[in-house]
Amino acid sequence: MKRMWMSMVVLALASGIAMGQKTDEARMERDIAVAENVLQTLIRQQFENQRTFFQLEINGAYQAGYGVTFRMPADFTTPVVFNFPNGSGGGNVRIWDGGQSSYTYRYDSRSSEPFIVERRGMDDRNQDVTVRGSAPSDSNEKIRLKERNEISLDSIRDAYNARVIDASKTFIADYGDMISQLGSTEKIVVTNQGEQPKMWMNRIVSAPNRTVLAVEANKADLMQYKQGKITRDQFMKKIKVVDTEVTNEVEPDFELLSSIFNRLYRQDLSTTYFSDGNSYERLKDFGVVYYMHVYSSNEAYQDRFDMPTLNMSGITQEERDKKVKEVYPKFENEFKENIIEYGRTVKSLKPEESLIFNIKLTKCTGCGIPQSLELSIKGSVLSDYNAGKIDRNAALGKIVVKKGSIQ
Repeated sequence: MKRMWMSMVVLALASGIAMGQKTDEARMERDIAVAENVLQTLIRQQFENQRTFFQLEINGAYQAGYGVTFRMPADFTTPVVFNFPNGSGGGNVRIWDGGQSSYTYRYDSRSSEPFIVERRGMDDRNQDVTVRGSAPSDSNEKIRLKERNEISLDSIRDAYNARVIDASKTFIADYGDMISQLGSTEKIVVTNQGEQPKMWMNRIVSAPNRTVLAVEANKADLMQYKQGKITRDQFMKKIKVVDTEVTNEVEPDFELLSSIFNRLYRQDLSTTYFSDGNSYERLKDFGVVYYMHVYSSNEAYQDRFDMPTLNMSGITQEERDKKVKEVYPKFENEFKENIIEYGRTVKSLKPEESLIFNIKLTKCTGCGIPQSLELSIKGSVLSDYNAGKIDRNAALGKIVVKKGSIQ
């Protein structure tokens, strides 16, 4: 009888735990949704005078064992605010200068360079002024875009970054504990790392190099601050900030690794998902980020699909989605193995720098796989593995995995 009673208690506890997990997941989703709104508001407040100039979408995702990552668009901190296309193959671009002024540039497919058509800002008496220009000519050299001394796009970019970082640190310190389900070893991260940024702006103006931002804090440090065990200044110093510039350096080993992964994930060689190629960015004193978009199928005809890597053709949507879900674990594990095996060919990566793959996954609504996957490893780990100082399993265990929202 006693044994039966104990069994009933265990079953009841197990049932309670299972129900608790569902409640926790629902609460986590709610907490993240609220936190997204708070972070968005704090960043917008940093640009109060320009609040109608841009849209900002922030997406948060929780990964057990790692924490919550809030991603803003990869090109958000580029100083181009919006674009007005016109019928001549050109358009207008509004740029904010980091202070109280904005500039509108007109670009045209028939013109060799953009030119200022309007400047809005404040004069010496703090009154709104609008100055309009026209197409560049010999008598109007001062409005030529390439000779503008009044605008430093590098300074504009840095002004954006500083405000985003400030808002992100405030968000973590004052509102990070709203995400109540986080474990003490997990993190809160705000970053603009995600999909590869749109590069259209470089065809319009001579843009500064893009920067990658990441603001990161441990939940344990946050709770120390909230409990009064450390001061706000002490907590702020514990927040890790990455603000690094994308360089234009071309290094042969990065090109080689790009070509290797291009070949590995073609339809004829991959046994999981396939890709149409990749691109990468070299980040100053940070590492290198490769961007990939992988697919699982091609649409053969109406409501039927071909999955070339699995030698399946003419299958239904339901059959396709089932296979996509089945293949995902194999894809993730094989990708990690490929990083270890081929990542060691990268010789120019410094020990403290990272090799990162940002992967946008095949679309599969309701399949329970993430929308994106980020895999990163330190250069020191690759060097140690290549030198035989650690074995394969140890190297694989040091790959950091970050998953996006579940589809």
